[in-house]
Amino acid sequence: MDSATSEQPAQRPTLHSTADNGLKIVVVGGFGVGKTTLVRSVSEIRPLNTEETMTQAGQAVDRTEGIAGKSTTTVAFDFGRISLDAHNVLYLFGAPGQERFWFLWDRLFAGTLGAVVLVDTRRLADSWYAIDRLEHHGTPFLVACNDFGGPTHTPDEVRDALDLAEDVPLVFCDARSRESSKRVLISLVEHLRTVAARPPQPTLQKTPEPAP
Repeated sequence: MDSATSEQPAQRPTLHSTADNGLKIVVVGGFGVGKTTLVRSVSEIRPLNTEETMTQAGQAVDRTEGIAGKSTTTVAFDFGRISLDAHNVLYLFGAPGQERFWFLWDRLFAGTLGAVVLVDTRRLADSWYAIDRLEHHGTPFLVACNDFGGPTHTPDEVRDALDLAEDVPLVFCDARSRESSKRVLISLVEHLRTVAARPPQPTLQKTPEPAP
């Protein structure tokens, strides 16, 4: 085949040196639900990660039910970046999932516009803490069910199990797929725009108590 007509390699996304809006997004969830995988799959830069090999020292404190084949774990956070357009960039932070690292979450939430709660439908209870902390901080979020090839659950079943409010988006994804992970982030950005467009809620004024 003539070199002039041969297929050219795919071009990597252009990284913008500057952006008007840097949007911080946190990916949270239980241990082994695929947070590192999602950040890796969608990031347009080589992601920073702090994965370390799991050792016997952690067996007494880390819950590994359902993820017996997992050999590494995030001990600080993952970081990636994806450009939405010339003016908007998402900075992605993947939080560690083990309970012993949860003290890092509140720091990661600082300055966060929104979050993805990634869940494994085989272990939905592992996602309760993430949802509780986001609700405590008042951080908008969506729930993304990662496909592990196990039994399927309907959206209503997942929503009921996690006691999600009606306005919290629920999507299904494959964290290994760049396109699937991008759709999760696009859904979150659309949700954030919806939240920002809502009229402010009136502040309830307390009725002063009569003087004795």
